[in-house]
Amino acid sequence: MTRSCRRWSQGWSGSSGAAEGLARHFLEAEEVDFRWDARSEERWLGAYEDPDDAGFELDRVAICGCLDGEWFTAIMLVDGEGKAHGMTGCRVARHRKEARDGMLHAH
Repeated sequence: MTRSCRRWSQGWSGSSGAAEGLARHFLEAEEVDFRWDARSEERWLGAYEDPDDAGFELDRVAICGCLDGEWFTAIMLVDGEGKAHGMTGCRVARHRKEARDGMLHAH
């Protein structure tokens, strides 16, 4: 067993820490989708200039929301169908007003 596997599996002793660790793992793996689904407000910022020119257009959208008990502001890359494809930045806020102000002042 590798060191990283041991660390990951240490929490599997039946404690609530195991469930929390597993939830964190899934949150990190699917962070873009979770944050997009947790948004309470959004504001369109403009077209995303893709340096790799992937062949499809994305928009930059500032959002604020609450996930796992923490308010946040993030800049998402969203297609024309409203599906999030990436996140260029995210900041945790102390409260809803701070998260909303971050969204309103994003550029």
